[in-house]
Amino acid sequence: MQLFSTADRALWRLALPMIFSNITVPLLGLVDTAVIGHLDSPVYLGGVAIGATATSFLFMLLLFLRMSTTGLTAQAFGANNPSALARALVQPLLLALGAGVAIVLLRDPLISLALQIVGGNQDVLVQAQRFLEIRWLSAPASLANLVLLGWLLGVQYARAPVILLVVGNLLNIVLDVWLVMGLHLDVQGAALATVTAEYATFFIGLLMVKKVMGLRGISFEMLKQSWRGNVRRLLALNRDIMLRSLLLQVCFASVTIFGARLGSEIVAVNAVLMTLLTFTAYALDGFAYAVEAHSGQAYGAKNRGQLLEVWGAACRQAGLVALMFAVVYALFGEQIVSLLTSIPQLQLQADRYLHWQIVLPVVGVWCYLLDGMFIGATRGAEMRNSMAVAAVGFGLTLFTVPYLGNHGLWLSVAVFLALRGLALGWIWRRHWQQNSWFNNVQS
Repeated sequence: MQLFSTADRALWRLALPMIFSNITVPLLGLVDTAVIGHLDSPVYLGGVAIGATATSFLFMLLLFLRMSTTGLTAQAFGANNPSALARALVQPLLLALGAGVAIVLLRDPLISLALQIVGGNQDVLVQAQRFLEIRWLSAPASLANLVLLGWLLGVQYARAPVILLVVGNLLNIVLDVWLVMGLHLDVQGAALATVTAEYATFFIGLLMVKKVMGLRGISFEMLKQSWRGNVRRLLALNRDIMLRSLLLQVCFASVTIFGARLGSEIVAVNAVLMTLLTFTAYALDGFAYAVEAHSGQAYGAKNRGQLLEVWGAACRQAGLVALMFAVVYALFGEQIVSLLTSIPQLQLQADRYLHWQIVLPVVGVWCYLLDGMFIGATRGAEMRNSMAVAAVGFGLTLFTVPYLGNHGLWLSVAVFLALRGLALGWIWRRHWQQNSWFNNVQS
């Protein structure tokens, strides 16, 4: 088997810029952790960890806005249908802006509910509330940015998503350092930096979309008409992916919730370790995003051979990158942790759980890639069902926590990632054997 074929090069052309741009997302998390982790108390880091988890739970529950947009856009691109491209942009963008405004209006009761569910140390919860009261003001821009990113990715215009992510996240990082360390605004400064960057990214994204529309032959008249038509398919797809995202966020939020009940030090340690996992996931998601775009294009064109080439290239290249992450964490994990926090007791605690960061990239890479295949084919119901299987496995493994402590939490994460990959792989193989993968292609 050729290690670097034409399909591999095509995958890298889209994956590489997405990897670099994606890395800026967890890089922001690294900076947040490093900046807050060097304050004089672990309650700040714990507060930001809980606030970030609550934000991720709420916003990523609406991740279907990006995922469905990418799949539908890639299929329209493969079918060379400008009207469908316009519809794939406008309909989810209206949903995103509406949901974002609702979150802003309801943020006070939502924050109270989130903190009540988490529980734990009161000082940590106070810091989390201060963070969330500002952070959730970015909801309209944050959710709209998911749609813009998904659409730009679906048309395989790699430069635009890179600009969108890199510029926004670098601005966030600069503001983060200035507001937290320069102006000593602590957790409020970290939240304000993110809000400012999200709105700046939104306006940059609109400019990028305008440019691409001209390149793809999408007229203003098409945009005016595109809010209508095929809405039922979009809502059904979004419903399934939303349920899938809900299960995903429940599982990862459980790590923070159970960690908070194991003590303030454990929740802070897990914030550091989760930053490493997030960094790895976002890098590997560069391949998943490329798979979404290329497989969606092949799906729209009903090109079986192209789809197989995409999958083979993704397995080869993403598998190698996952191994690279495992080796880096094995050799330099302790040094990386020391960069993220200067608190000695947190460094010692984190070193006890580093071996999980070596295992997780190799276990998780397959579910990321298969997600890309299913998103490209807009098979939301099967993604939902496979996530339900993984969530059950995660929940059952949590029963080890009273005996294994924090190791039980990380074992649950490993089981969760493994079951996602196995379930999606089984469904994919069954479709391929029955020659039914392209049955749902719509013109």
